Amino acid sequence: MDNSENLFDINTLLKTLTVHLRHVAEEKHIDLIYDMHTSIPRELRGDNVVLERLLTTLLTFIYKHTDRPELLLTLDATEDFLYEEDISFILEKTNIDKDQILAFLETGLGKDLDSLNGKIVYEPGMDVHLKIPFKIGELGFRRHYRLPFTAMLKKKVLLVIDSENLTTSIANMFKYFQYEVDIGSQKEALDLLAYDLVIIEDCLVFESFVDLMKKAQKKKDVKCVLIGEDGKQDCACGNALSMHLNKPVTQESIFELIISLFDHVSPLENDVEPFEDLPEESSELLDIKALFAAHEHHDKEDVVVHQLDSLIESKQSADVQVLNIDLGLVNAKKMGLNYKVELKNFLDIFDHSDIYFRQIVGEVSTYKIKEFCIDLEQKSKAIGAESMSNFADVVSLIFVYDKLDLLPIYPGRYHIELQKLVIEIGRYLDK
Repeated sequence: MDNSENLFDINTLLKTLTVHLRHVAEEKHIDLIYDMHTSIPRELRGDNVVLERLLTTLLTFIYKHTDRPELLLTLDATEDFLYEEDISFILEKTNIDKDQILAFLETGLGKDLDSLNGKIVYEPGMDVHLKIPFKIGELGFRRHYRLPFTAMLKKKVLLVIDSENLTTSIANMFKYFQYEVDIGSQKEALDLLAYDLVIIEDCLVFESFVDLMKKAQKKKDVKCVLIGEDGKQDCACGNALSMHLNKPVTQESIFELIISLFDHVSPLENDVEPFEDLPEESSELLDIKALFAAHEHHDKEDVVVHQLDSLIESKQSADVQVLNIDLGLVNAKKMGLNYKVELKNFLDIFDHSDIYFRQIVGEVSTYKIKEFCIDLEQKSKAIGAESMSNFADVVSLIFVYDKLDLLPIYPGRYHIELQKLVIEIGRYLDK
């Protein structure tokens, strides 16, 4: 199939890419940030299927070999994107040997780079630089994100974000709409009443900030947006929160956020009271220095334990079957396999494996435990062993949250799960 003229939204592609990489990202504790320069059209024409596959392959390799907790993928293009131009995909500071990266780029991307008419750019300062040509989605569109009213432009925003890369990326996205942007980490104290919008990262939300924001909102319509994943601090913000901005953030995310926040604004004038018109004594000073100091010294252990406990509880309380035979039969049919043979193969591999699991947990052999759980989860899903699949997922979460001290209780639980599953498999095979 020829996809060379597909019309696609680059923002949607980037968000889909993040979903594909979520498992390995969680396993390696890596945060992927996009910095898409404003010269790049919102809609492009080209083979998005191959592009998505190429970027997934590339980032999977980078994730597996980097030790960085954060990766910045920069997308850049010429300022005048008139018809067909190269888009640069750039990764820097991956902490991976340059020769190893180049060897992968030249052999590991298969035919996808050639299919896209792309090329590798060899630059000393960049770990990865690919140039791939794409066409503009519709000729004549020079400004790719148009707000419905000019009154939504030129507002003042405060970014209180821990990551420097994420801060820079989001600041540039707001500047596209002519917003005045203040970077919280560069200040010691700031008056919340000076802003139309405050965006704060979830890891920086403390009770003192919420109380101050509520006071400010009684004096002025200051919007507060929480940036993070899955709204994990939404409850802490209460009614001070206007919206939640999910990672990863794209230019389209900011575009949609502005429209949602300021949809009440008159098309003729900005109805937000300017800061200069407030009484002189009106101020709600946020001690930025103290906020970041609190984050730096905050005992994250309780937060991590709470999150892990919640996830484990949700897994354990899920309404699942020990052996979902209908699901197993569907999976086997899809793969062209005999379900009973697959059940026997599972028994051959995992019957009495509780002894081995207890041994590797006792040795705290993290690599062996991870490999065992990955294999167990894959094969359990294949035969419809839902409860066992959940068990393997729970043990994997312990590694994601780095709480290995919880492992000793799981050999006993695995023994029970395995016994239940072996009994159910035996009943089905004896029919």
